[in-house]
Amino acid sequence: MEHGTLIPRPTESELELLQILWEKQPATVREIHDALNEDRPSGYTTVLKMLQIMTTKGLVVRDEANRAHVYRAALSQDLMQSKILKDLSKRLFAGSAAQLALHALSMEPASENELTEIRALIEHKHHADSSDHRPTKTSRPFTVSKKDRP
Repeated sequence: MEHGTLIPRPTESELELLQILWEKQPATVREIHDALNEDRPSGYTTVLKMLQIMTTKGLVVRDEANRAHVYRAALSQDLMQSKILKDLSKRLFAGSAAQLALHALSMEPASENELTEIRALIEHKHHADSSDHRPTKTSRPFTVSKKDRP
């Protein structure tokens, strides 16, 4: 799927299935159903119907080569998060990523490792801005560590 293609915002239920796919992909309907049922009961046909709808929307891709259809997310978790946050930033924070970040940080405490990553991103952005966006020898790409999240 091309990056410029318009992908609809997933519903809460669709995000649940995407979370499972990002962790297990590719996965069959049965595998997705079983993973979903670890948290709450859900019918197999309900999961199948949701995946069919998500395929039509372009949120998932279905491989029909085998008897059991195999699904995978159309976009990586990182790309989907970026698209959703960009939309949220535009709609609620007048396009200001800084205001979005400040608001998010004021709502929930960040771990020391997360704060270190935030400082590294700020430093990276500061160096990039002060050198006309040319990479410097001291700048490093920002990486997100999910292991410290609650």
